[in-house]
Amino acid sequence: MTQSFAHLDPTTLAQWLSEGRSLKLVDIRDPMSFAQGHIPGSRHLDNTTVAELVDKTPSDTPVVVVCYHGHSSQQAASWLAGQGFDEVYSLDGGFVDWAHRRPEHVER
Repeated sequence: MTQSFAHLDPTTLAQWLSEGRSLKLVDIRDPMSFAQGHIPGSRHLDNTTVAELVDKTPSDTPVVVVCYHGHSSQQAASWLAGQGFDEVYSLDGGFVDWAHRRPEHVER
């Protein structure tokens, strides 16, 4: 059975964040891009930190994956879904779209 993920639009994510919904927001862009700006509450995820995420995050915690434009996050989200997470989302449009639409919700 193929594990799947869902697409998440920026408006819904903004609503979830404003509601204080419990979720893990992970950013898979390169460290320098992440340092220059990211969605508040997100953590940088790469090959060295992904094992800890998988080990320490309850499988019923929604996980939202952010990349540059919403393409590579789909592969990462699919992989995470395969690790047993119940709810995995790929942010449509990625960080670039988020920063364009919501510059006030970017932590620098």
